[in-house]
Amino acid sequence: MDKATVFYFYTQFYVNKLLPTVFLLSGTASALNAADGVSPSPYKLTELFGLPLTNTIVTTWVISILLILVIRWSVGTPKLIPGKGQAVIESLIDGLKGLLEPIVGKKAFPMTFPLLIGLFLFILIHNWSGLIPGVGVFGNVDDHGHLTYWMRPANSDLNATLGMALVAMIAWLVISLKVAGPKFFIWELFGNKADKKETPTPVYILLIPIFLMVGLIEVVSIAFRPVSLSFRLYGNVFGGENLLTSMTGMAPYIVPIPFYFYEVLVGVVQALIFTLLVAIYIGLMTNHDEEAH
Repeated sequence: MDKATVFYFYTQFYVNKLLPTVFLLSGTASALNAADGVSPSPYKLTELFGLPLTNTIVTTWVISILLILVIRWSVGTPKLIPGKGQAVIESLIDGLKGLLEPIVGKKAFPMTFPLLIGLFLFILIHNWSGLIPGVGVFGNVDDHGHLTYWMRPANSDLNATLGMALVAMIAWLVISLKVAGPKFFIWELFGNKADKKETPTPVYILLIPIFLMVGLIEVVSIAFRPVSLSFRLYGNVFGGENLLTSMTGMAPYIVPIPFYFYEVLVGVVQALIFTLLVAIYIGLMTNHDEEAH
């Protein structure tokens, strides 16, 4: 169990058990504080073309459109001598390029970088969207004691994080097959990694079934990657939403301020972790030739 999972469970225990108990004993708990916290599932607002329209979908659309408009407005028409907005975007791109290119390798970088920078910016902005006044603040307590509200950060919905994880793993498969090739891909999973020239023939033959079993274990590990990616991000953002909700309900003006700064840091860290893990998964398949040099 990694630190993010441990932190999530401790946060859930703190928010859902300790805080409501303290509030009830003190007699000062409001309806917001007495609730079990933010609902783990999104709140259905209406239906669109027969499909449910949830508060996380609305927030995703609004924040994404605003992000596109802000970038277009700040960059404008790219110039040889960049303005302030263009310089900020270029600095962000250069920083991520220097971090990610050694991981995925030069061959895979051109087709991988748009995916990775898109994931990083999308996750970062939507992690921070929960800090915007009006997002995750005004709501009602439902029949199950959960807080429901119209605007909710996308990454506090398991559907959103699982969708991103599945897209990332599909991209991992396509990029790995395109850059490394099917033959190397299969060998990397099931091939005998022993040096045939330096290994005695009987030992080399005995190692073949062992590496096949290791490959099967690796396939199971790959199948669980979307689960670990999605639950890690969802757990941290959802736990942060509950933490901010409880702190704001207890003392809405001063006490929550340190926790807001903390969530700013958590938003950056979680976006970076998700992006780096996807880059590492890709680099494990595409960066072998360059490591030798």
